[in-house]
Order: sequence, then structure tokens, then C-alpha cells
Amino acid sequence: MNELRPRLFRSQRKGNGMHIVIVEDDAVIRQELKLLLENAFYQVTALCEFSDVASVVLSEHPDLVLLDLNLPDESGFHICTKIRAESEVPVIFVTSRTDSMDELTGILKGGDDYITKPFQAPILLARIGAVLKRTHREKKEDPVRFTHKEVELDIARGTIGFRGKQTELSKNELKIMHLLFRRKGEIVPRTDMIEYLWDNQVFIDDNTLSVNITRIRGKLEAIGVFGLIETKRGMGYRI
Repeated sequence: MNELRPRLFRSQRKGNGMHIVIVEDDAVIRQELKLLLENAFYQVTALCEFSDVASVVLSEHPDLVLLDLNLPDESGFHICTKIRAESEVPVIFVTSRTDSMDELTGILKGGDDYITKPFQAPILLARIGAVLKRTHREKKEDPVRFTHKEVELDIARGTIGFRGKQTELSKNELKIMHLLFRRKGEIVPRTDMIEYLWDNQVFIDDNTLSVNITRIRGKLEAIGVFGLIETKRGMGYRI
């Protein structure tokens, strides 16, 4: 009988709030990385199957990804490209490939750092910490422009655009889209959206939220965007 293997290994201990996903097919190195990060008080998820890696990584909503290049089904470069199309989560390549052109390719594909094996634990931890510190600082600045699936939300101008076409949003519509873009990839409960709007002095109820979502969808369709806002029945909305 074949033993069923888990798709993911999750950390059993509570970390410092930062969640790191490891994508490494060498079981020995994967375990070494997992223990190193857990001892540094990170929450860790390690993949042990490598089909549809980008989707699995994105579903975990990590704060950082450690990504090998030489994986069974597709290259780390290809996986990074897929991740970067949907998310700005920082990616650090950890690989045995030492060629400078590989390092350049990794950065051009959207990687935030490139570390070669064998790595020194203190240096790896220091570079992980530096990337997390930088990205955390950037998040706190709360940008005025957001992009997702080629759709650009401009908070300063109160507009949303797609491939050269733009449309204006009302105050309520802008607040709703701001929250969805900030939490892209997540299902945002309707109650969270209403509470967020009330916190921003926009006093709406459940029915008014539905009306605003319908209006936003109409404006998006007018500029050629279809299906951006998904309704998850009984749960909320997601982009």
C-alpha cells in the first residue's frame, strides 16, 4: 500500500507573526530550513509536493517565500513569474545554481534576493530579516496606486483603469475597492467591508453594500473588465 504523503508541512509552534513558505524539493535541505526558521520564531509552511506550486503558495498568504530553482515540474523562475502576476509577496531564491546570469534572471523575474547553497544560517536569516523589514515598511506607507490583473486603482484621483480606459468612482465605491485591492486574493467578508466603511465615516448597511458592488461591476464592465470581483456566497467578495 502506498503511504499518503501530506502536501504541506506546517509549523506546530507559534511564531513571531511572520509566515514563511519553503519551496524546496530536497527533503534534507527543506527540513534544515524549516528548523532554522522555527528556531528564529517564524511560522513555517514547507511544500512537499510540487504540482501547481504558485497556486498553493498564494493560498497560504505568506509574508515571504523561499524558492528553489530546480524543482520537479517547473522551474523556480516560472513559479516566481506566476506568483508575481498575482502578489507582491517577497520571494528569495535559495539555490545551488551559482551562475551570475541565473542570479540576474531571478531578479528580473521579480525575486527580492538570491542566495546560493550551501548557505550560512546567520547570513540567510539576516537577509530574510532585511527583506521582511523593507517590505513591511513599504506596506505601512499604504500606496495610492494598486494594480491587480492589469486593473489599476488610483486612490488620489478616485479612478479605476484598465488598458488605457478609466472611470471615476464615488467615495463609497473607492473605499470598497481600496479594501479589496489591499486584501487581493483573500475573501473579504461583507461584515468586514461594512465595518471598514463605518470606520472611515461611510455609513452603509448590507443592502447599500450590494448596490455599490453592482455599480462597481457595471463601471468595470464599461472599461472592459469582467469578473474581477468574485462573489463567494455566504462568505464575501474577492478580487
